[in-house]
Amino acid sequence: MGHPDFRVGGRIFATLSGQERGRGVLKLTVEQQAEFVAELPEVFEPVEGGWGRMGMTYLVLDRADEETMRAALTTAYRNVEQKRAAKRTKPGVKAAKKRLR
Repeated sequence: MGHPDFRVGGRIFATLSGQERGRGVLKLTVEQQAEFVAELPEVFEPVEGGWGRMGMTYLVLDRADEETMRAALTTAYRNVEQKRAAKRTKPGVKAAKKRLR
């Protein structure tokens, strides 16, 4: 999409798509987004529209200290990694069909 992104297993957990506005974007859950925004509203804000209602969250880069940024990136990373791990452990249709044979 023409901007740097950060991935785990090919899945994006953060981007610099808002970099021209001094923002990064994190893939959080709706609940996590609400907590981050409530705790540090000057650093975190929901992305506009539907993406924001799904948990996509702006991180205002020049207002976040290193510890805050690290914690937010780690949270987003873990969200995507946990989802990937859950998919790896779930048997798919093909695996289920093989067991029936």
